[in-house]
Amino acid sequence: MVVARRARRPLPPDSATENVESARSPLRLLVVQSCPVTPAGVVGTVAEARGVALTTLFPHRGEPLPHSTAGFDGLIILGGPMHAGDDANYPAFPALLALIRRFHAQGKPIFGICLGAQLIARAFGKTVYRFGGCEVGYLPVEITAIGADDPLLAGLAAEQRIMQMHEDSFDLPARAVLLMRNDACANQAFRLGRTTYGFQFHLEVTETDARNFPRDCWPALQRHFGAGAEAEEARVIAEVEAHYRTGEHFCRTVTERWLDLVAECRAAAAERRRKRAA
Repeated sequence: MVVARRARRPLPPDSATENVESARSPLRLLVVQSCPVTPAGVVGTVAEARGVALTTLFPHRGEPLPHSTAGFDGLIILGGPMHAGDDANYPAFPALLALIRRFHAQGKPIFGICLGAQLIARAFGKTVYRFGGCEVGYLPVEITAIGADDPLLAGLAAEQRIMQMHEDSFDLPARAVLLMRNDACANQAFRLGRTTYGFQFHLEVTETDARNFPRDCWPALQRHFGAGAEAEEARVIAEVEAHYRTGEHFCRTVTERWLDLVAECRAAAAERRRKRAA
């Protein structure tokens, strides 16, 4: 399990520093974590194995978000039980929405997970709402025809079993493409432009986190399943046994490919700066 570190306050470099940045320096990602039980997990493990520098911030604990993207090559937004529209209880959301738009506008890749995907949708004008149920466990999700051609998903099995834990859904932003879906909750994964990705499911979970999810989210299970909550918990744990390894493989593959995209985008930006300076 990747334990989110207390962040060093990011000190954005000036433009001159960025212009002389070596293409061989580590990628630098900003990780926004909303809940202590939803860390970067396997996504963080894969990134750190590649030498990526992760700066994790907890904005709902009062840690300020940066005002610009300077000093970061990409953004990861993790999940949490809060509703993506609840600015009253989570006043950091408006600043996060603005930061999402800045990363997207500058072509710096974004990777949103569960709440993170919902916040991306909201950042681009769409509504997040209760979809009327509760998806929990390793439920089937299918890759769409468009998704089968996506650089992150190409060549993967058409049906995946990936950990779910959510009550909310969202409408797709304008010009977003649907990459994955299921019958319970249609918008499971999408891409906006070339570099912004949202995943409704929890592909990042470690095996321990997956086993703990039902108890970590016990109030939601009780709301939806009542006296059957313990039976649902038992089902989820059995599904962890059956599907965790293939779900982890999916996560590792998608994360590696997204990190390739981050590196590609940084190199392209450095080349554009070089040409302007020449």
